[in-house]
Amino acid sequence: MLLQVRASPTFLPSTSSSTSSSAQAPAPSPFLGKSGQRRGGPVSLAAAASPAPHRGVARRSVMAAAGAAPAAKLEDADALIDSVETFIFDCDGVIWKGDKLIDGVPETLDLLRSKGKRLVFVTNNSTKSRKQYGKKFETLGLSVDEEEIFASSFAAAAYLQSIDFPKDKKVYVIGEEGILKELELAGFQHLGGPTDGDKKIELKPGFYMEHDKDVGAVVVGFDRYFNYYKVQYGTLCIRENPGCLFIATNRDAVTHLTDAQEWAGGGSMVGAVLGSTKQEPLVVGKPSTFMMDYLAKKFGITTSQICMVGDRLDTDILFGQNGGCKTLLVLSGFINSSVLTLIYALLI
Repeated sequence: MLLQVRASPTFLPSTSSSTSSSAQAPAPSPFLGKSGQRRGGPVSLAAAASPAPHRGVARRSVMAAAGAAPAAKLEDADALIDSVETFIFDCDGVIWKGDKLIDGVPETLDLLRSKGKRLVFVTNNSTKSRKQYGKKFETLGLSVDEEEIFASSFAAAAYLQSIDFPKDKKVYVIGEEGILKELELAGFQHLGGPTDGDKKIELKPGFYMEHDKDVGAVVVGFDRYFNYYKVQYGTLCIRENPGCLFIATNRDAVTHLTDAQEWAGGGSMVGAVLGSTKQEPLVVGKPSTFMMDYLAKKFGITTSQICMVGDRLDTDILFGQNGGCKTLLVLSGFINSSVLTLIYALLI
């Protein structure tokens, strides 16, 4: 049985919640329940485990927002699998944490492939290109085709293509190599990225910072080389270049750089530029529906035949619900024989 759950009281999370679901300690029993309406119809919830003690405040805040739900039981996991044509998996926190593969992932993927399911891997982490992610899957011992991988770095380039972004315009990147590589593959000119990581601004009387007037878009993603120079350069482009776009790969509050703890995510970089420009970004990663619409069109499937598997309510699950998909919330860190053994199941 792929899903193993038992009945117990629980709660129904709100779609507006920004609570992370990546609890770090096991609980004695899963929780089940159903209630509420979402896009696409009724939702039922099967919770795999209660949050760790240090997650208590976050859990109570979600419960307060949504209210307790009556107990119910998810009886037939096979029926859920049979109803889905495509499973979309988040990567960080679901397939791996940092550079460590989560136990049970290979067996789960093999099982789903043996049942003829299409597997797609979607990540908000923009530091790598699709090709680079393909190598990471290979390093972890997973056989995944590059065409099955959709990173937010690719989404940024795909979005610019979808709006016929002028090829004579440039893209300023606050982010890492993954965005640069995807922009190059799409034929877009770019500047910035890691090479601006060492640049400093010498603030002295009368100093005036120049910027490229041909920049027509600023793309902001997770950036370990983030600095004040990049904030100012991106701000000048957005404020002073007519029609300059402000694009965010994602607004994740935290990310999994290692398997030891959560780290400040791409949302912190986006927030800095938002703060200086007072302009809301166009988000191409989860929970925006851009990638969902792109995938549905590419594979010719309806979203009702898709199940989104993730470890975060505010990105992965909301991404699936916004797109009208079934969703599974994995409580990473509790996986035994299968990455789907202990889960929340939101059946739309």
